Amino acid sequence: MNKTHLAAYVGVAVLFAASGAWVGFNKQHAAPVTTTAPAGVTGPVGALYAQTLPDAKGAPTPLAQYKGKAMLVNFWAPWCAPCVQEMPELSELAAGEEGKKLQVIGIGIDSPSNIAAFSDKYKITYPVLVAGMSGTDLSRQFGNSGGGLPYTVLIGADGQVKKTYLGRLKFDELRKDLATL
Repeated sequence: MNKTHLAAYVGVAVLFAASGAWVGFNKQHAAPVTTTAPAGVTGPVGALYAQTLPDAKGAPTPLAQYKGKAMLVNFWAPWCAPCVQEMPELSELAAGEEGKKLQVIGIGIDSPSNIAAFSDKYKITYPVLVAGMSGTDLSRQFGNSGGGLPYTVLIGADGQVKKTYLGRLKFDELRKDLATL
């Protein structure tokens, strides 16, 4: 091995080490996520209620406050075109008659700064929370084994998962499902 190759290998190793350190530092300093499961709820819904996630402005939002109310939880990301396309309809749903019986929540899988910038640009009428990559793990607990987005979970007021939807929502189908709650 000549000196040129050795220098290239050392340079690549230093680059990877620096990248790893940057990722580790940012992961440690990401928005705080706390978990405390409320009594009586188990499984993925219990894990959801145990979360306290920051909203787009950084204010902590305990999801346990929605216990006892039907919920539509939408896992999304600003870079996901179908996610962004369905947001106006989700906002309309949340602001309409269904929104009085149903809490719509968006759980963003991206950095706090990207979600804040997105929220400033688009007016969304329901809570948009920041989960970062831990949101992918949470969606997997609800059956999203491939981690695809958007992924939406319909939860009844009884804390039971009623249905999950992978991909852009079909709102006619969703409204029929909401009528069965």
